[in-house]
Amino acid sequence: ELCSQAIADGLVPQYLFQESIITSEQLEEITSQATSQRRAMKLLDVLPTRGPRAFHFFLESLSEFPWIRNKLDQICKESQVEKTVDLPNNIKDICPSDRQLSLLADHLGAEWEKVLGYLGLDHVELYKCKIQHPYCLHSQAMEGLVKWKQQMGHKATMQCLWQALQAAEVHPSALTDLLQ
Repeated sequence: ELCSQAIADGLVPQYLFQESIITSEQLEEITSQATSQRRAMKLLDVLPTRGPRAFHFFLESLSEFPWIRNKLDQICKESQVEKTVDLPNNIKDICPSDRQLSLLADHLGAEWEKVLGYLGLDHVELYKCKIQHPYCLHSQAMEGLVKWKQQMGHKATMQCLWQALQAAEVHPSALTDLLQ
């Protein structure tokens, strides 16, 4: 239904690029698609991989399409059954695995810096992560999470990570994925 509305032909992709939700490479990949439907499909393929802020900015970008925005808002309100997720006691003192950190890095998107700031990484370390992986948010986030784990040693627990995610107001889906 979204693909039939030509959402990727207007200002939506440019707005998402301006807000650092999508990269210049992703913008080019979206706009280079042959048809309006393919551009929209490409945008919708990329969007879920761009972190917890992506959907919010996507909704904001739909100023040209208020009927779509209203419908998405309505769907969100109807399906929003927010429940507080608690960290089980039996894993609070466990060090997160690399697999768990990788899953978390997928969800963080551009929010990774905020989370790692709460975990205690300084600006120099965050900058190094950006420089070492200039084109991949997942790699930047993963690099930072690994550095945190190395620096903290046995003190790098699920409890610390959990508290940082909550302090950074990361979407609850990232918290539940951490438990997998």
